[in-house]
Amino acid sequence: MGAQVRSLWAEPRVPEVPTQIWRDWVLIAALIAAAILENLVRADVPWRWVGIFEVGVAVVALLIRRRQPLAAVALGFGVAILVDVASIVRDIEGSVSQYSMVVLLILVYDLYRWGSGHEAVVGSVISLTAFAVGLVRDHSAVADSMIGLVLLMFPAVLGASVRFWTTSRVRELDQVRLRERQQLARELHDTVAHHVSAMVIRAQAGRVVTATNPGAAVEALEIIEAEGSRTLADMRTMVGALRDHDDVALSPRTGIADLERLARSVGDRPRVQVQIRGDVHDLSPAIDAAIYRIAQESITNALRHARHATHVDVDIDSGATDIRLTVRDDGDPAAASRATDGFGIVGMTERAVLVGGELEVAAGPDGGWTVTATLPRTGPTT
Repeated sequence: MGAQVRSLWAEPRVPEVPTQIWRDWVLIAALIAAAILENLVRADVPWRWVGIFEVGVAVVALLIRRRQPLAAVALGFGVAILVDVASIVRDIEGSVSQYSMVVLLILVYDLYRWGSGHEAVVGSVISLTAFAVGLVRDHSAVADSMIGLVLLMFPAVLGASVRFWTTSRVRELDQVRLRERQQLARELHDTVAHHVSAMVIRAQAGRVVTATNPGAAVEALEIIEAEGSRTLADMRTMVGALRDHDDVALSPRTGIADLERLARSVGDRPRVQVQIRGDVHDLSPAIDAAIYRIAQESITNALRHARHATHVDVDIDSGATDIRLTVRDDGDPAAASRATDGFGIVGMTERAVLVGGELEVAAGPDGGWTVTATLPRTGPTT
């Protein structure tokens, strides 16, 4: 229990808190309009100047409720406590403002949605204190008091739930990106090991023939230079990929040459056709593997989500500097209109970015999905 309390207290604020959006200004405008309407319609409003003061405080609290949630709660509930205490002392009945409770509930939601752990604890103490003072003032029945407490707790539970769901999704997206980088690192491990082995063998051979055949030694140095340049290019890509310290078994590297086998393994529903144009034999190993992985994930997405699809077209167009992969299916337009932020798409995008390219996913003009990846032939330049 103590560990859980310490964990709650140490919970940091949510990073990248959004600033004011149009809904905030609509809410503030509605609050001001309600205050004006109340003062015009209600003849029995006690302490009109206090109600106007509460509106001003509520506007300030709403403006800072995301960036400073504890300060907003302290401001909103603090004023409510002062008004209730003054009402008790002056024996004034009736609510100064009918809409202040709505603002306070919004502040409680933002406290648990955006605030840190210790801010949530301190803010909860402040809000419960205001609730207790309100009970003393109104002398509510037990049932009414319980309803009021539940009403106060509901936005807290809602804010914490939204925060937990959002945080969980961010963590899942990070795990997808990390797995993609791990896979890339495993593939490049074999490639770099191959280049280094070739360099060592050439260096040994050059040393043996140096005295008898200087020309062969020079040729060996040229080959070592070429292999070294290619190895450095692949190493730049691998350094950009994250890899944890687990001892993961290395799997055989796959590439464009394996796409035909992948297409045959799918079967005829839908039928996968692969078309390759241009030279794909001198690609960087990282680009070769990336083309295969992106095509594989695109085909998998089509099999899972493209309803009534009859065929999936995989088109590879290799140019002088770039290679372009396009994967299309003819699924129903309704299925293609779904959101494109799934974990598979996150992984494909991460793979494309890691090797210096870009990826686009969009609904096709005639239905289905269209995945387009444009990658440099030699991998990232930096």
